[in-house]
Amino acid sequence: MSGVARTIEAAGGVVEQDGSIAVVHRPRYDDWSLPKGKLDKNESFERAALREVKEETGLSCQLIEELDPVSYTDNRGRPKTVRYWRMEVIGGEFEVNDEVDELRWLSKAEALELLSYEHDRELVAALND
Repeated sequence: MSGVARTIEAAGGVVEQDGSIAVVHRPRYDDWSLPKGKLDKNESFERAALREVKEETGLSCQLIEELDPVSYTDNRGRPKTVRYWRMEVIGGEFEVNDEVDELRWLSKAEALELLSYEHDRELVAALND
């Protein structure tokens, strides 16, 4: 038997445009969250954050600043750490995909109301306006 469960490493973005934040709906979980996903083998957190945001939102972004990492236990009981970056859109547009069926551009207050997870709300709440 293995000892301590390996921490799942993921990365994502707080995507901002014109004062709004991108929040995505994932039908598989029926939740509203910030775009994020697990790192591929030998992938940097920065590259994973940009790739996952592109995959889930269709948006090409650039990193602005790294935010405080978020750690929690996932729905399978595994420890998970997600590193997030503030991002700004440099191109692309949203299209429904395998993971995400809706993207909403919301004010900070609206995002705090809609986000399903406390760790996402804390990250958004800590943003400077």
